Amino acid sequence: MSDLPLVEPDLALLGEGRVLIDVRAPVEFAQGGLPGAVNLPLMDDEERRRVGIEYKRRGQQAAIALGERLVSGGIKASRVAAWVRLLEAHPDAIVYCFRGGLRSQIAQQWIREAGITRPRIRGGWKAMRQALCARIDAAAEQPLLVVGGLTGCAKTALIRRLPNGLDLEGCARHKGSAFGRHPLPAPSQIDFEHAVGQRLLDLPGPLVVEDESRHIGAANVPLELWHAMEQAPRLRVEMPLDWRLAQIHKDYIDDLWEVYRQQCGEWLGWALMRRQLSSSLARLRKRLGSARLARLQRLQQLAFREHERGNRQAHEAWLAPLLTEYYDPMYRYQLEKHPEQRFLHVGDWESCLEAARAWSADAAHSASQVKQPA
Repeated sequence: MSDLPLVEPDLALLGEGRVLIDVRAPVEFAQGGLPGAVNLPLMDDEERRRVGIEYKRRGQQAAIALGERLVSGGIKASRVAAWVRLLEAHPDAIVYCFRGGLRSQIAQQWIREAGITRPRIRGGWKAMRQALCARIDAAAEQPLLVVGGLTGCAKTALIRRLPNGLDLEGCARHKGSAFGRHPLPAPSQIDFEHAVGQRLLDLPGPLVVEDESRHIGAANVPLELWHAMEQAPRLRVEMPLDWRLAQIHKDYIDDLWEVYRQQCGEWLGWALMRRQLSSSLARLRKRLGSARLARLQRLQQLAFREHERGNRQAHEAWLAPLLTEYYDPMYRYQLEKHPEQRFLHVGDWESCLEAARAWSADAAHSASQVKQPA
């Protein structure tokens, strides 16, 4: 199998948006794949487990022999057929396994025997992951601007309006608050990091990110990038309460309901949305206190009943005190805790958007001046 073609673990493969065939076992893929990868395993989880035990007991050749017995006949034919179907739809797809070794070589060989020759990635998943993580670490050295502000100031929307905005919440599939869980499953930490790394491929210059804690739902911002965010200059968006209330109504109620309705249908989607919002509020017991929580829970249940009658605005009865009694004091406490933070601009949403654009242009110009030869 020494003549099977190889490609280098170049991040340009991800930028090209091509399909990758991940031949690792499903349990490995669930822990984190590469962006654009489709899991079509050489061995399923149980087969992989048995081959691993054989390898430890009797060595590589015995493990290979067992793998050939387990994946043979109709099982082998069905897996080759799956690879061929994908390659017929995506002729430029590339194969990889964990280290670009035996599993991807075997898959290549069987695919070639079926009449198709495709390369595998040298070093496999591990080499590509190292490159993605290195790209994230490199981002910590790029000019960086952080956009902060009270909850409901549409900071994520501002980030998304900028061509150099890095939407960490989008990569984490979480809005970064107690009510921020997305109806779809959150990515693994590895998949979150890979999504960030892939987005950074298109962002070689100044970066603008939202002010986040290091934890965004279940995901953790990589340490080097997080340290850079802590030290970066900031903008602060300030908007009136009624404007912010309309924004979190859109985020917490309207957008959430639309996703649940599309994914689960009217009846189940409504039940799941109610459960999520109720659970999110209940998790704030320690911060709100029992009496305040009980009051907000009563208001929330009344809002659910009104919502069922067609009055979605009823949610403002519990969302407004949630802002003023929980989110706003918490943000102001964080401001007082970090008086060293530098704000280049404080203003409304539009002025902060323009300030972010101006900062980005100035930072890009400064970087280009540094790169020019003396």
